[in-house]
Amino acid sequence: MKRSTERFLTTHTGSLPRPEDLVRAMFAKEEGVPVDPAALRARIRSAVAAVVEKQVEAGIDIVNDGEMSKPSYATYAKDRLNGFGGQSRPLVYQDLVGFPEFARRVFGDPGRARRRTPGCNGPISVGDPEAAELDVANLSHALTRVTAEEAFLSAASPGVISLFFHNGYYPSEEAYLDAIAEAMRQEYETIAAAGLILQIDCPDLAMGRHIQYAQLSVAQFRNKVRLHIEALNHSLENIPAEQLRLHLCWGNYEGPHHCDVPLRDIIEIVFLAKPAGLSFEAANPRHAHEWKVFEDVKLPEGKVLIPGVIESKTNFIEHPELIAERIGRFARLVGRENVTAGSDCGYGTWVGQAAVDPGVVWAKLAAMAERARIATREFWR
Repeated sequence: MKRSTERFLTTHTGSLPRPEDLVRAMFAKEEGVPVDPAALRARIRSAVAAVVEKQVEAGIDIVNDGEMSKPSYATYAKDRLNGFGGQSRPLVYQDLVGFPEFARRVFGDPGRARRRTPGCNGPISVGDPEAAELDVANLSHALTRVTAEEAFLSAASPGVISLFFHNGYYPSEEAYLDAIAEAMRQEYETIAAAGLILQIDCPDLAMGRHIQYAQLSVAQFRNKVRLHIEALNHSLENIPAEQLRLHLCWGNYEGPHHCDVPLRDIIEIVFLAKPAGLSFEAANPRHAHEWKVFEDVKLPEGKVLIPGVIESKTNFIEHPELIAERIGRFARLVGRENVTAGSDCGYGTWVGQAAVDPGVVWAKLAAMAERARIATREFWR
């Protein structure tokens, strides 16, 4: 994983706006409507090539496939693993409980309304080993047409899969997490073997507090975070830490978020995870102040911060001075070489979710890249 040794590098969290025709095809597939597999594969491949080019044009250094092949960053697991044929169970977001009208609006968007999260009702194993290989091939092909500093592919963590897919088969939470971790190892190692950076998406380590473990105390939740990290680390044992980054998230939805667990309460446990890079929300109104955590918490040796310096749920294009200010705060606290500028979360978390207009997404990313270049002049002059 490259560091900001000569200038501030830029990246983003993962999902990016999908072409409308691809959205329609993915909707059809999720709803069980017959879709020509070969045509869908070809469209995904061309969409990946286009989205990689757009990232480079926007000035992003560390690019990815925009998650073009996935219905969402987590629920795609049902299509690649065996064992998920049970009944879904609705998730309860504690911050939305007191706002039922708003909750209906949040969960009524086209993406969330179509997502499928069947429960686990049998032994988990790899069902489609070629899917990750195809993701690698699509991104590798796209990279031959551009010049990028580095590239990554994202994958769901064992913990976030356990959050969305109810366990109705394994005798314990530990056994369930271990089974998911062992099955996901194939995808993780396929990405790493291709020489790409692997990003593990871990909303379970933060969002899990107000969804999966809302009834627990903070101390009890911290123990759950440790449990999830143990399973994750086991699945990553064959991949170097420097080839890994982790995305920490409180939920990429516009909501009150007043039940979010503070970063300070979990950060030192999160640092026990193997990945060297830590991507996290640092721009939205609920977490923008938490840069101060690093006044007291020392960044462990070998770790790199990828703070969100642009928000992922609003159509405001952040002012360049604000972006520079956010980059500078982290650079002064942990060292310029340990900071890569990123986004709070993805811009297409679910197929069909479009809180931010696609044109605005690219303008926001371009603004981040431009301001990172300007911030570089302050720290490397």
